[in-house]
Amino acid sequence: MRVNLTKKEIINSVFMRIGFSKKMSESILEDILSNIIKNLKKNKVVKISNFGTFHIRFKKSRIGRNPKTKEEKIIKERNVVLFKPSKDFKNFINENNEKKLKSL
Repeated sequence: MRVNLTKKEIINSVFMRIGFSKKMSESILEDILSNIIKNLKKNKVVKISNFGTFHIRFKKSRIGRNPKTKEEKIIKERNVVLFKPSKDFKNFINENNEKKLKSL
């Protein structure tokens, strides 16, 4: 099942855990996200220790097809953002899954 995490939920989490005001929590989140975006545009790579690495990759234009209508269109060249989780991140995710499986 897919669950979306919204900025509002992150802001509320910071507010509840740290005790900053909601405006301050929102400002912190916006600063973090804008800092990641600025550095990603500038350096093409942003590494966050124990979390992962964001990369910008250039994709060439290509022909795409609408699966319903079979209509072909050209997909323009563009940059895409990729994320590769760190080993610590992967281990954390797998530890939680292993604990859940053991408890069943």
